[in-house]
Amino acid sequence: MATDAKRVTKSDGKANHESSDGDQGMMVQDKEQQEAIEHIDEVQNEIDRLNESASEEILKVEQKYNKLRQPYFSKRSDLIAKIPNFWVTAFINHPQVSALLNEEDEEALQYLTKVEVQEFEDIKSGYKINFHFDGNPYFENPVISKEFHLNDTGEPSSKSSGITWKSGKDLTKKSNGAANKGSKRSHEEDSFFSWFSDHGDAGADELGEVIKDDIWPNPLQYYLASEIEEEDDDDGVDDDEDDDEELGDGEDGEEDDDEEDS
Repeated sequence: MATDAKRVTKSDGKANHESSDGDQGMMVQDKEQQEAIEHIDEVQNEIDRLNESASEEILKVEQKYNKLRQPYFSKRSDLIAKIPNFWVTAFINHPQVSALLNEEDEEALQYLTKVEVQEFEDIKSGYKINFHFDGNPYFENPVISKEFHLNDTGEPSSKSSGITWKSGKDLTKKSNGAANKGSKRSHEEDSFFSWFSDHGDAGADELGEVIKDDIWPNPLQYYLASEIEEEDDDDGVDDDEDDDEELGDGEDGEEDDDEEDS
């Protein structure tokens, strides 16, 4: 019995020793992992600081070239002014903007003579879009504007100049019946001009982003879009006619061969 007791004691001591070694091993592993996590955090902080510096440098470059682009934008606007219905054509040819236009919107936009996007000096804080109009039967304003802001916390907001509609010409209050008959979009959607008073979700204002980032950088491509499509269509017709002629020649040839054989 004493021998058995000694064996049990030795066995328990060995188990306790192995358990102690295991605990120490886990503690060492946990300590190494914790140190690695701390070092990763330090490295990540350095990366974040570099990213912040890069953003500041990129902003300076953007501000520099934004100023350099201004004279060219002005020259382009002067040239565009010589082309009747330039802007309304560009809008109609743009698939996203066109979907927002009904017939009366398009008629009102015939008087649009100039569009300009003005980015604020601190580009990150927002931009403003100005729409210049000739005298027209719809509203009194020579310029209608909408601007977008980001506050210090990065929260977006927007505001716009009001539209002074002439009597009975408020397109945002037109009935959805005959006034929009033949519209390219659903009769139940608002007028394009309703966008100026829509400030519900400035961060998701797709029209503002489309005008600023897509149309404004190169409006000529959309003004010419319909002409390019027509040219492509014409090329397709010519190719079809050529194919028909080739087929015709082939058939005539076969008939001639038949006549010779007979």
